[in-house]
Amino acid sequence: MTTALMTPNSMNVPAVGNDLGGYFSRIADIPVLSAEEERALAERLHDDHDLEAARLLILSQLRFVVHIARGYNGYGLPLADLVQEGNIGLMKAVKRFDPSVGVRLISFAVHWIKAEIHEFVIRNWRIVKIATTKAQRKLFFRLRSSKKRLGWFNNAEVDAVANDLGVTPGQVLEMERRLASQDAAFDGYQDDEDTLSPAPAQYLRQEGADPAALLEAEDSENDQNARLGDAMADLDDRSRDIVTRRWLAENKATLQDLANEYDVSAERIRQIEKNAMLKMRKAIATLA
Repeated sequence: MTTALMTPNSMNVPAVGNDLGGYFSRIADIPVLSAEEERALAERLHDDHDLEAARLLILSQLRFVVHIARGYNGYGLPLADLVQEGNIGLMKAVKRFDPSVGVRLISFAVHWIKAEIHEFVIRNWRIVKIATTKAQRKLFFRLRSSKKRLGWFNNAEVDAVANDLGVTPGQVLEMERRLASQDAAFDGYQDDEDTLSPAPAQYLRQEGADPAALLEAEDSENDQNARLGDAMADLDDRSRDIVTRRWLAENKATLQDLANEYDVSAERIRQIEKNAMLKMRKAIATLA
């Protein structure tokens, strides 16, 4: 059985959609499997890759996904989306469920269901991702639930959370600050009095974005390139070749490479290079 087959469409799992009431009614009519029925279906799936058995196992657990998803209502995300993500976690769990372990499917699947919902919450709770590491994810959900009871943490509570999750107190405080912050529109928004609120677009500067400064820098670069070209043109052919291949070529030549080619010592090549650079500096200074 491949992952591609384990999709809502291929498994004929009811779509959540916008009609949550209708979805809840449909899954409420699906009978709950007994332990013996569940084990028999799981063995058919595990041993024979029976997709019909997988479908029946998934359908029997959809009501539990809804129960778990309701616990995440406080994050301001649509319940339909939470349920759909939980269903994906359920399908992953069914695919990996081994009936020989001797536990009920929901006991195994709950971790997969919560993991998918957690990832969805982290991705969509804020425009800017608030948690990226495993420790930050643990902190996010732990602090979100604790905040409803305690408000801001005192030092003892910070230390307790840090010890419990194996992180530093500084990491706990940083996540606490992230949770307290709000997303802000870059360009601001209109308030009731039709005035534009202070927004980052009004006070943040992008260094180097001044058109006058960009034009000045471009003119300066063009001027330097022109003076360099004129100075190079005044060199003899050998000096120009050595400078070009030592400083301007993509694959720069060594002193010994050039010494072998011109049948002189490496020290002689170094002297020619030094004299050429001095002539170029004088020429560029004269043209300035």
